[in-house]
Amino acid sequence: MTKKSPANTPSTPVPASALAEGEKLSKVQLIEQVAQHTSLSKQDASRAVDAALAAIAEVLRGGKTVGLPGLGTLDVRATAARTGVRPGTAEKIQIPAGKKVGFKVATDLKKAL
Repeated sequence: MTKKSPANTPSTPVPASALAEGEKLSKVQLIEQVAQHTSLSKQDASRAVDAALAAIAEVLRGGKTVGLPGLGTLDVRATAARTGVRPGTAEKIQIPAGKKVGFKVATDLKKAL
């Protein structure tokens, strides 16, 4: 079963300026953007986006870094074990060490923002 997009999702590509403050670009909108900027059909663009995201996730699962020119760099970072506080009860809990994905914005993009 796949997740359905809301009925009010526009069928035409959404320019960044059309997104409300704090609103994120959905996967459907990203696929539409890719289809618009290439000669790919929406089906082919969907497969291309899915393949790119799967490749990025696979590399990150392997502990490697992904460089996206003009956008930034995704990497896996280790987190240390620490003591936290459970919300509502103020009970102290131990949070185990783990890993998280970090993102460093490309210099060009940072300047453009």
